Amino acid sequence: MFPIRDHNPSRRPALVTYVLIALNIAVFMAMLPSYGDDRALLQIYSDYALLPARISYGEGYYTFFTSMFMHGGLLHIAGNMLFLWIFGDNLEDEMGHLRYLGFYLFCGLAAGFAQYIAAPFSQIPMVGASGAIAGVMGGYLLLFPKARVDVLFIFIIFFKVFPMPAWIMLGVWFGLQLFAEMGSTTDAGGVAHLAHIGGFIAGVIAAYPVWKKLGGTAYWARTHGHPTHAQAQYRFARSSVPVVRRRRR
Repeated sequence: MFPIRDHNPSRRPALVTYVLIALNIAVFMAMLPSYGDDRALLQIYSDYALLPARISYGEGYYTFFTSMFMHGGLLHIAGNMLFLWIFGDNLEDEMGHLRYLGFYLFCGLAAGFAQYIAAPFSQIPMVGASGAIAGVMGGYLLLFPKARVDVLFIFIIFFKVFPMPAWIMLGVWFGLQLFAEMGSTTDAGGVAHLAHIGGFIAGVIAAYPVWKKLGGTAYWARTHGHPTHAQAQYRFARSSVPVVRRRRR
């Protein structure tokens, strides 16, 4: 299940979101030569990834920040940047550039701290912007729960795009993180689901003052959970697939 776009156009250029995407891509490109060299990659992770054990020994506090701009591979960064592209512009539109930047960094730091608390002496490095982006998704859920999101469902060879309210798509995503975390161990590698959970909750909390300033439940009643401006309309065109008929002998 992949979101491919929302129907919630921003009213002004999302400059901070664009810069964040560019920074993540720039760091990934700078690291690219190291992906084929395990020793070089290990050194980079040792210096800049979030290593809980290192933090517990009083070192590398800056890695809470640097780890947010590192990724483990092409699919990792592609997925993260897609989610940031879809959901980040609308939060920046409502919060303003500087406040949104602070919001993003706060969510990323909260995500890293959540993962650290779970296993403070773990030697497994954590990298990725997904904790901060989970915070963006949490804030989006609070402000635009019924904004339409087009989601691509892929099941073996079947795929189809379905529009659905943001609260369903984001709620399912958050539920999957909880389910995955319950079945994982904190000392094993893989996806940092707890960082996603911590970032998402931090995003809801950090977006709460904005929601209250807009009117809280009165804002929801006024907008019915939709954006305050006209939603974008997309047309789904059915492609023509030629049919090859079998000849009778």
